[in-house]
Amino acid sequence: MGEDGRTFLRGIGSETYGLKEFRARQRSTSRVRRAGTVTDDATVGHSGDSDEGESRTWWMLGPGDDPFLTQTLQVHFVELKPGGTNHGHGHQNEAHFYILEGKGYEIHDGKRYEWEKDDLVIVHTDSKHKHYNLSTTERALALVMKAKTSWMVLGLIQQGRSAPLADDSGFGPRQEWSQLWSPGWESKKKVIKPADTKWETTRDGRVRVILSPERTDARTHSLDLYQQEIPAGGRSGKHWHMADEALYVISGSGRSLQWDVEAEIDDRYYARMAKEPTTWEFSAGDLVYVPQNTVHQTFNTGREPVILLSAQNRLFKLLGYDSVVHLEDAPESGANARQAVAAGD
Repeated sequence: MGEDGRTFLRGIGSETYGLKEFRARQRSTSRVRRAGTVTDDATVGHSGDSDEGESRTWWMLGPGDDPFLTQTLQVHFVELKPGGTNHGHGHQNEAHFYILEGKGYEIHDGKRYEWEKDDLVIVHTDSKHKHYNLSTTERALALVMKAKTSWMVLGLIQQGRSAPLADDSGFGPRQEWSQLWSPGWESKKKVIKPADTKWETTRDGRVRVILSPERTDARTHSLDLYQQEIPAGGRSGKHWHMADEALYVISGSGRSLQWDVEAEIDDRYYARMAKEPTTWEFSAGDLVYVPQNTVHQTFNTGREPVILLSAQNRLFKLLGYDSVVHLEDAPESGANARQAVAAGD
């Protein structure tokens, strides 16, 4: 808990060894945060917000939420008013800005990076950054996704607004912080444009991968990100992975079916999947949450395509959970097409 009341990292405790009750409470919480939901309006202070009202920040998902869902992912918005900017500030964690509206630029460590709608802007680890809206008539709006608590649990908590060291009498001269970074890190991409990616038909349906471990030219370690399009009347594949997931609904409406998975610990771990799913309706602007270790599938129940932006904390893959189990393919997937041809033969 921060001294000003903000929760940076949430503890998990129990009077017993088992955490069954904690998990039950977490899974009983609504898994859809409706458009306009504000779980933290930054009134206790956010280092980036402008004192002049040129920018504002508000959260949809984070470790301080009550009821609590997750702290592996944090999701918030940054709005820049016409011609607005915010305070220069820095934090050790990465942040990923998906531009929903507007056009502007960043100043990161003294370098300028232009952005526009549908770009992904990466604030890399230990970056001093500041955001600018180029328009004098329209706002700029970004959806910000990050795995901040992964840094917090490691004690990497140095953050704040741009300012000289308050008392430097006990410290030596400045040195380059970047000496600690991986070699070649500063040559990686900071802005991922739609043209840098491609739409593909996969077992899960039509997706555009923006960030993944296979994309080695992006200046980020912590987040996997993809966009998915589901046609009217269509559905995604049905799959199972260990990482939890946050799905922001850019457009369309539908439902998320989710089958909870329990562990049966006998001679080894066995997975027991629920016979019936829970159903979660969503519309544009909502945030759909899929808990850890959950089977799920998305259906489009509206008349326009559903466009989703999916974020997962990459730490799960680094911990050895890097497989996705496909239980049912999307109708348009290559596997289904091959099955149809085989059946016709």
